[in-house]
Amino acid sequence: MSILVNSDTKILVQGITGDFGGRHARLSIDYGTKLVAGVTPGKGGQVFEHNGVKVPIFNTVAEAASATGATVSVIFVPPPFAADAIIECLDARLDLAVAITEGIPIRDMVRVKRVLEGGNARTRLIGPNCPGIVTPGDGPDSSGGCRIGIAPGYIHRKGHVGVVSRSGTLTYEAVHQVTQLGLGQSTSVGIGGDPVNGTSHLDIIKLFNEDPDTKGIILIGEIGGTAEVEAARWIRDNCQKPVAGFIAGATAPAGRRMGHAGAVIGGKEDTAAAKIAIFRECGIEVAETPSDMGAALVRAAQTRNVQLA
Repeated sequence: MSILVNSDTKILVQGITGDFGGRHARLSIDYGTKLVAGVTPGKGGQVFEHNGVKVPIFNTVAEAASATGATVSVIFVPPPFAADAIIECLDARLDLAVAITEGIPIRDMVRVKRVLEGGNARTRLIGPNCPGIVTPGDGPDSSGGCRIGIAPGYIHRKGHVGVVSRSGTLTYEAVHQVTQLGLGQSTSVGIGGDPVNGTSHLDIIKLFNEDPDTKGIILIGEIGGTAEVEAARWIRDNCQKPVAGFIAGATAPAGRRMGHAGAVIGGKEDTAAAKIAIFRECGIEVAETPSDMGAALVRAAQTRNVQLA
């Protein structure tokens, strides 16, 4: 079991003919992902080929989805055009759009958000400015699963721990720690650090809570915003699974942007100290440092007498 994607999910890549999109398309093919289409306006009819896999390129998402049955798009489109690329996925009624692009103007994302909240959109958006999603497979280095985005597939291992994070690098760190502990992941999800995004920590926590094969959860947040607080309070009232949490930015000066566009301390619950305190109040096992995330989940599982393997 997993959330959002699995080894049978058919993927299309918007921006597959670009250097960055093409590079990660090749890595996803090597991982065993069912990459069935590419989309680049004006280059329809061309073919993207890697290691014997031939991926047809289409001018539009609607054409690609209709011809190949793709239900998920990963977006590597440059920032000025990325919002339109996302909206194209919504218009094509895909199940999921994963926007890797960094630097999309906030005004553009507000326009996307209005479409998402308009009532007619069936598409879930992950990102933007995110590393994507990995559901590990059974093959060597967890291949044979589904890798969408830029996360290194080889650090994953099939298992029962769900990971959700605003930070790409901390996603990888948590995944690696879980693997080194001899455990594995059901799915890891990087939701991105921009202030206006599609899917929140809470959205993903709810999916992990409903997944019978996810036995424990690592929640990684940052200073800025209240998303982690909302997730923590929902976990306190609704989640029966062990949860470990880490908040980055403990030494950040108030009011200064730190890395992600969303990582700016504003209200009294935006600080790392405040979020950590709320985590503890809500029964979440807190990792004091990034190197403690995997061990913190093990402690949380032991407290609840839950087997993570």
